[in-house]
Amino acid sequence: MSSPRLPLRRRFLQAAAALLAARSAAARPTEKDAAAIERLLRRMTLEEKAGQLSLFFDDAREDAVNPNPAQVERAMADIGAEIAAGRVGGLFNGIGVASGRALQRIAVERSRLGIPLLFAADVIHGLRTVFPVPLGEAAAFDTELAERTARAAAEEATAVGIHWTFAPMVDVARDQRWGRVVEGAGEDTWWGQQLAAARVRGFQGRSLRDDDSLLATVKHFAGYGAVAGGMDYNSVELSDATLHDVHLPPFRAGLDAGALAVMTAYHDLGGIPATAHHGLLTGVLRRQWGFEGLVVSDFAADAELVAHGLAADDKDAARRAILAGCDMSMASALYNRHLPALVREGAVPMAVLDRSVRRVRPTW
Repeated sequence: MSSPRLPLRRRFLQAAAALLAARSAAARPTEKDAAAIERLLRRMTLEEKAGQLSLFFDDAREDAVNPNPAQVERAMADIGAEIAAGRVGGLFNGIGVASGRALQRIAVERSRLGIPLLFAADVIHGLRTVFPVPLGEAAAFDTELAERTARAAAEEATAVGIHWTFAPMVDVARDQRWGRVVEGAGEDTWWGQQLAAARVRGFQGRSLRDDDSLLATVKHFAGYGAVAGGMDYNSVELSDATLHDVHLPPFRAGLDAGALAVMTAYHDLGGIPATAHHGLLTGVLRRQWGFEGLVVSDFAADAELVAHGLAADDKDAARRAILAGCDMSMASALYNRHLPALVREGAVPMAVLDRSVRRVRPTW
């Protein structure tokens, strides 16, 4: 019998566990890895590249216990066909070892290139073992405790095949009317920095290559905790000084602790939606901070660029999001549907597409 850990032994989990080029030299791709990535990129079609940048809700597992309720239910055969066609890079919020193993086998054995899926979940304050909500835990003023609970959550999540969590939320929030205050560390920037680093260390453990390492995601980049009137999805008006002195430091602390994924936000900052904010995603995150990891949209946040009034339609939303620096689209399928045509038309350079694919799959 094989280990109960999902799926298909360590060689397939390694691609997801490593995910990205790390800040430390030990986790950066070797020359051999980098050469393998380039060979793979040359073999990939535009549709397969777009598929690697597309993350979908995992709603088809027959034995699933989802952290969040399913949005749309699909048959296993339907999602299996999409995986086999290379149009799915990862699935999120589905937990079920038998069905997960079956889905991974489709990716590895039936898709043209055999690229394994990433499995992600909202593991916010425990999986099987439920710990206090992050805001409640923050009130203990104990970073060791926060690291230990994140470590326990990582051990339970990876044991059922989850590679990646959409936590910790590190938004500084000072308006109690905003319901998502409960996911973070509260109002203090310094304390937010301490807990961001502790939770990242707990989730990821000693090395992302370890079986029990859970990739951490700092979210929501950035300034989401300052939404006007405490209303979710609302606008944010911040001075540069407040943004950099109050809201950005916890993100930097999480990245300095080793987090290799960042999630965008739903709000607009100074009139520019965060998921298409080149100044944030490329200017601050990439150029100023040197971040080498993956940026993923929040749930269909790229599609909401149309509702913001920035994008003319879904195709324009996909173009604006990837050009701003959002590597992976969650749930909306906009990258799947529109990136191949955008590249063929010259609206998105091939180099931009390839760069994002490299960020998702840096080591084999």
